[in-house]
Amino acid sequence: MFFQNSLFYNESQTPLADRVRPKNLDEYIGQTHLVGKDKILRKLIENDQITSMIFFGPPGVGKTTLAMVIAKMTKANFVNFSAVTSGIKEIKEVMLKAEKNRSLGIKTVLFVDEIHRFNKAQQDAFLPHVERGNITLIGATTENPSFEVNSALLSRCRVFVLKPLNKSEVISLLKNVLNNEDSFGQKRLVVDEELLSIIAIYANGDARSALNVLEMAVLSSTDNGEAIYITKDIIEECIQKKTLLYDKSGEEHYNLISALHKSMRNSDADAAVYWLARMLEGGENPLYIARRLIRFASEDVGLADPRALEIALASYQASHYIGMPECTVNLTQTVIYLSFAPKSNALYMAYKNASKDALNTISEGVPLHLRNAPTKLMNEMDYGKGYQYAHDFENKIVNMQCLPDNLKNAQYYIPTDEGLEKRFKDRSIYLKKLKSE
Repeated sequence: MFFQNSLFYNESQTPLADRVRPKNLDEYIGQTHLVGKDKILRKLIENDQITSMIFFGPPGVGKTTLAMVIAKMTKANFVNFSAVTSGIKEIKEVMLKAEKNRSLGIKTVLFVDEIHRFNKAQQDAFLPHVERGNITLIGATTENPSFEVNSALLSRCRVFVLKPLNKSEVISLLKNVLNNEDSFGQKRLVVDEELLSIIAIYANGDARSALNVLEMAVLSSTDNGEAIYITKDIIEECIQKKTLLYDKSGEEHYNLISALHKSMRNSDADAAVYWLARMLEGGENPLYIARRLIRFASEDVGLADPRALEIALASYQASHYIGMPECTVNLTQTVIYLSFAPKSNALYMAYKNASKDALNTISEGVPLHLRNAPTKLMNEMDYGKGYQYAHDFENKIVNMQCLPDNLKNAQYYIPTDEGLEKRFKDRSIYLKKLKSE
């Protein structure tokens, strides 16, 4: 789909990232695992044999650019479609035209940016046309397609994972832009490679972010007529704070909390604090993290250190009372404490096994001697008959069955020798001995 520019169109007002988009694979930087020499996607593009596919990756890694390269290299009608601005009506119109073109021997490649924003009904509208070959679908998404793309549609597409650009790739990109006449016209730009390295680190794998900083730096620098000299001060003004890749509702949200949890479980305090910082600096709600720490205190530490739960609860209260950024140190204290605490998952396993029996075994009634008898009828039905009040006996324990008959020998809590839990293990052995006597 092509658009004719008006007489008043000014290309210099177009964002730099759009002005310098690569026109072929040789100009494309990054994703060498997909479009490098002899790689599968490169072969498909060069042989004009592309199939329906999904490009999955974080912002600024070249998903849209790669689709536009395909548009220039394929012998097909290329339609650019946005999930943000289009609905069912627009989809049906495009599909109808694609079906007519197919009858004329014309292929249609449909690029859908941010395909994850389409709901199920909108995604279903593509399915029959993909199946019949009316269109070759290329979807781009920053969300894991396993969760965001219908399984029926996903099964008919090949997923290509695009990775963040590394530092050297971003620097190469910036150098190419500086030498590209489409970037800033005939202006000569002078910038040290050290400053390009600073921009690359800031960009964090996001090419668009790097190009935006460069463009802002050029526009903020003084043109002395001969050249534009970009200084470190200008770059630092354009980079006020490193933007961390973090989507509080997407896959990265779960990846980071998983990394925090597993680092603490492995008693790696340094890694745990790093993942904590990644989440907080990325804008995560500190109370969400505090709630996860409370869970961890019982799931992974448990009775090996009962104080872990108290400290985790205290960190939630502290985070609630004082908020960000002051609560960062409270959460750090808890994360380090939990990392160094002795570990036991005995409580987690106890409930897991008990819940399995509760769901999968015959639900026998509560033993009569454990039931209350608040009415005469219940008393006549032997509710509470044979109950032994533990406080009336030596050592406050009696040999009384408290589980249903079909589970009377079940053991769910199996204490470990870790930390204070060894005391509970010794106590458990002692109590069993008393009961047997």
